[in-house]
Amino acid sequence: MSQTNDEKCSIVNFLAGLGVGALIGAAAALMMAPKTGTETRDDLKAMSDDFTTKACKVTKELTESSQDLLKKGKELIEATTVKVHEAVDAGKQAMEKKTAETEEEVEETTTDVS
Repeated sequence: MSQTNDEKCSIVNFLAGLGVGALIGAAAALMMAPKTGTETRDDLKAMSDDFTTKACKVTKELTESSQDLLKKGKELIEATTVKVHEAVDAGKQAMEKKTAETEEEVEETTTDVS
């Protein structure tokens, strides 16, 4: 089942919020844990590194998704442009044909009247 862009954005936003909330909760737990300052700082550094890694991964995924959407948008615009040009050309041809038919009818009518 295909997801719309809004649904994908909602899912990404939810997961990002969930991840940030989990990190804040873990940091708060570390601050309250009965550990030495060095252990707590080491734990916070590890969490910070983990968060940075995850943030880079999410950024990369979002960049790739936006590039895919941009590519699909360009392809859609190009396809639509081709269809519009084809429709305009068909309309011009139909108009030229009808104009020629009308001119012939006018000539026939003027010939019949004379």
